[in-house]
Amino acid sequence: MHYRFAGPDKPAKPALVLLHQNPSSSFEYEQLMAAVATDRQVYAFDTPGYGMSDAPPEPLHMTGYAASFSDAIDALTIDGPIDVYGFHTGALLAIELALLRSDKIGRMALTGIPMYPPEKRAELLAQAKDGPAPDEKGEATLSLLSRLWDYIVVQRDPRAPFDRAMRSFADKAMVLDRASWAYQGVWSYDYARLSALKLPTLLLQPDEQLRDASLAAAKLITNIKVRELPDLDRDIFEFAQERIANELHNFFD
Repeated sequence: MHYRFAGPDKPAKPALVLLHQNPSSSFEYEQLMAAVATDRQVYAFDTPGYGMSDAPPEPLHMTGYAASFSDAIDALTIDGPIDVYGFHTGALLAIELALLRSDKIGRMALTGIPMYPPEKRAELLAQAKDGPAPDEKGEATLSLLSRLWDYIVVQRDPRAPFDRAMRSFADKAMVLDRASWAYQGVWSYDYARLSALKLPTLLLQPDEQLRDASLAAAKLITNIKVRELPDLDRDIFEFAQERIANELHNFFD
């Protein structure tokens, strides 16, 4: 399990665990970590199979990924209570970690809960399972890379630095052979599990593609505060990291 770490030797506040979207890695959190880790220790894990974490032998369900994070928390002897923040895929991973480790996780913040309607999730699950595999000619891979460059670099928020966008592209391109693995867990997820959450939760929601799905999912969570950010869309950790850090501090404190 690879992770990034930042924070003081003697923190004043509980540790914060960050869980990323896929097929990204903890790289996307570098700037947010610098903004958040002023008074607390911050751990950003690479999901197994992404970034620099070893891959499991096959795709896992969200519960399996969460179990690996639970093991990492124990291996690092991170004292509780622990706060956790998850973005997109990481939102489901945070939820599952909170359900698994109620003895450790005290509060949780989420952005972009991907609860699309069942028929759309079924369609996306089929695509994740049946996507084209890499081939010797590279046709499938080069096609994916072209679309990835367009989405990450060309379509980025103009406030997001070009050099960071290029590194984000490289980060995602490194795992294209298993880019859809975690999505299989996302699109087969049982959202009824959200009703079992009891801990204080914040939905920090920009006006992005997942907004409506995320707000619908929030209605299943009992103890939740919804904070919308209508002037933000995507790439929020690349230019709005101080603002996101302030929102997290306000909630966790």
